[in-house]
Amino acid sequence: MKKIISLILVIYLSFCAVFLCSCQSKEQNGTIRINETTHSVFYAPLYAAVQLGYFQEVGLTLSFTNGGGSDKSMTALMSGGCEVALLGPETAVYIKNQGSSNNAVIVGQLTQRDGSFLIGRTKEENFSWSDLAGKEIIGGRQGGMPAMCLEYAFQKNNLYDKQNVTVNYDVSFDLITSAFESGIGDYCTMFEPSASQYQQAGKGYIVSSVGAEVGDVAYTCFMVTKKYLQQNRETVTAFMKGVIKGIEYCFSHTPEEIAETIQPSFPTTDYELLVFSVQNYLEINAWKQIPTMTEQSFNGLQDILVSAGTITQKVAYNDDIVDNTIVQQILAEQK
Repeated sequence: MKKIISLILVIYLSFCAVFLCSCQSKEQNGTIRINETTHSVFYAPLYAAVQLGYFQEVGLTLSFTNGGGSDKSMTALMSGGCEVALLGPETAVYIKNQGSSNNAVIVGQLTQRDGSFLIGRTKEENFSWSDLAGKEIIGGRQGGMPAMCLEYAFQKNNLYDKQNVTVNYDVSFDLITSAFESGIGDYCTMFEPSASQYQQAGKGYIVSSVGAEVGDVAYTCFMVTKKYLQQNRETVTAFMKGVIKGIEYCFSHTPEEIAETIQPSFPTTDYELLVFSVQNYLEINAWKQIPTMTEQSFNGLQDILVSAGTITQKVAYNDDIVDNTIVQQILAEQK
């Protein structure tokens, strides 16, 4: 909990320090700066839209930065380091609870299930979550969606941190793979294509999907600041038009076709691994076909936050924090 409070304070202070500059962070020459919490096949619809020229069709060019965790991506958004952030919606709740007048607004939801896979050191054909009893699992940053979904999966299987399983929260999200390879923990979680690459190298094995175990939840979404949305609504609308076309493409094409399309976004990853990674996400129904965030899923997210102890007070579901009107307008115009 102390780490969460520290995160909020860092974000808030960073925002205050550059508030005047952030007001001038409008896109220049049609370029939108995107800070993604990680670079993963989990976000394939976004990369498909880039490679298929859907953003160029609406007059936009995207510039990407890897945040290395939702906390860092939110800091970039609130400090004016990007126009759009792709990250976990829990951070929007944290910022809103802090009382900022220029809070983050969710304008589209990309994924509806946790995208991490549980990695073990040995192959386990008949893995059961109960097998984790007495083990240490690297779970990522406490208060982040991957860690909280992992906790939820544990609870479903009567596993509780420090009672019959140990969750290691000390390794930051972007260092999990290297920490696990160095010998820390019995299991860890990884996103694709890192999970498949790690398995192909013989360093570990995918034993289960956290997303499949947890089920649907408000997960990764696109956010902008309230002020940016007020001043650049047409730009945000154009951006979401490109995203929606990328989602539609991924729901109407094969894993092989999707992998071939997004290959330029993963130049160091083998095509066969990309196909396998895409297939893994299709099998767990990771992507949200209609990218709006419902009140039910938003409240379900906050139930997880309360259960994890990261918040004590829920925030209201309204267009001050979730604005579905842009996506709804785009979809209505397509009919």
